[in-house]
Amino acid sequence: MSTAIAGFDYQRVPVAEGVTLNVAVGGTGSPVVLLHGFPQTHLMWRHVAADLAGEHTVICPDLRGYGASDKPAADSEDTYSKRTMAADVVALARALGHERFALAGHDRGALVAVRAGLDHPDAVTHLASLDVLPTLDMWDVLHGVSASVAFHLYLMAQPPGLPEKMIAGSADAFFGHFLDAWAGEPAAMPAEVRAEYLRASREAVDSIVADYRASAGIDVAHDRADRDAGRRLAMPVTVIQQDWGAALGYDAAAVWRAWAPDLEHRTTTAGHFMAEEAPGEVAEALRALLKR
Repeated sequence: MSTAIAGFDYQRVPVAEGVTLNVAVGGTGSPVVLLHGFPQTHLMWRHVAADLAGEHTVICPDLRGYGASDKPAADSEDTYSKRTMAADVVALARALGHERFALAGHDRGALVAVRAGLDHPDAVTHLASLDVLPTLDMWDVLHGVSASVAFHLYLMAQPPGLPEKMIAGSADAFFGHFLDAWAGEPAAMPAEVRAEYLRASREAVDSIVADYRASAGIDVAHDRADRDAGRRLAMPVTVIQQDWGAALGYDAAAVWRAWAPDLEHRTTTAGHFMAEEAPGEVAEALRALLKR
């Protein structure tokens, strides 16, 4: 199979000084932007994007630092902050002619989507998050041995140097661990797609680590400032996630409702890579969100 989304047009769009994003665009109608997670690329949305393209203009970029998008050196902690990456997304949509758009993100892309919703409420009409918590809450719920499921968060939070060397020394084993361990239905990720994720991640170790390092520093500061100021997501929000709350002992819906008053919270039996494992379920949830 191809490692492109069939029927979508590809282009490179400048979004910031020195940063151009690779993006696939297809369909017609109101715009929906889909942001991928780790350790993936925009290709994770291939089934959902094709489904939604009959009714919407669907925009699937590689985030800065990932896939075929530019990977600027992390000269400051803000280079890969979710605030910066969210600004990329807004600039991308505007460059494609859309001042307002719906936004869905998975994993890392969901953190970018949440930040876009908080920073750009006039641009984001609807927001969906797949299988993640807001950054500040993610750190708050990890305790003791249960935090071992997120060992990579702590590894990539370390100062520059050691994490990059360790991961680059065995990149396929590192990224492949997550592709395998988090999959509820491995057959949903064909060998060609898995190989593409590994290739793309292998070539982006420094920027992926910088993205995660930001989530242990500047992203926490931004979230805490918003929480202290009482800022919340003003648009309709749908969250789809595995039942991590039951597994780790917290009320996931309550955590999200503190940020999103207009919330629909769903749990799924699909694995972490739900857009690939249960694309019909995800597409149906997004359609329901867009009707709110």
